[in-house]
Amino acid sequence: MHSDSSRASWPLKIAAWGGLVFLHFPILIIFLYAFNTESAGFSFPPKGFTLDWFSVAFARPDVLEAIKLSLQIAAVATFVALLLGTLAAAALYRRDFFGKESISMLLILPIALPGIITGIALLSAFKRFGIEPGMLTIIVGHATFCVVIVYNNVIARFRRINHSLLEASMDLGADGWQTFRYIVLPNLGSALLAGGMLAFALSFDEIIVTTFTAGHERTLPLWLLNQLSRPRDVPVTNVVAMAVMLVTMLPILGAYYLTRDGENIAGGGK
Repeated sequence: MHSDSSRASWPLKIAAWGGLVFLHFPILIIFLYAFNTESAGFSFPPKGFTLDWFSVAFARPDVLEAIKLSLQIAAVATFVALLLGTLAAAALYRRDFFGKESISMLLILPIALPGIITGIALLSAFKRFGIEPGMLTIIVGHATFCVVIVYNNVIARFRRINHSLLEASMDLGADGWQTFRYIVLPNLGSALLAGGMLAFALSFDEIIVTTFTAGHERTLPLWLLNQLSRPRDVPVTNVVAMAVMLVTMLPILGAYYLTRDGENIAGGGK
């Protein structure tokens, strides 16, 4: 029985590793050619190894401006998402009332809709109210789906907090703010951090919604999209693409490690 199970697991392992290679092979190509000495296009095998393209890329004003704009938008969108997502989770996690499920569905809907639908809807709304596309509209667009990330993380953590802890705090004379500060917030800490990191990563590399809401602004993903028509800048594009992947990958990995033991919190499951 054991040997049959072991033999059956090898095809599954091979299939799993094959799927991972298939998914990540294009990313490995970008990483590899970011260090290629060839100045234009792709030539296999790479002609050599160099770090010169990093200094070239990060000395260009257009790259630095795009990075700065993307960081500003991601930071503000993450802050808005943390505020609104946490408040929404606090309002919905415990009490039952008419329309609760509908409100929950509406909160989650923006992340489920195709980005092109969200982008067109936002652009139509902005035009209807006479709002010119720009940095503000990008932030609003990003916040619509970043709220969902924070909401899901926070409400899951709320549901793991034993309500008797809150009752004990109030019985001991703590008011609502003290209970929130000393009981609720420490239990929500890692969920808020993970939600914020995921929201930041999602906002930083968002392109579809940004395309409809950016106006004349150019975020880093839009800069990369524009570079596809400039084959002479391929090494610089690879360097910037690698930087974007690193900036988005690290928060996602951090969020995973922060939330994988989410049940091991004060009062969780007890």
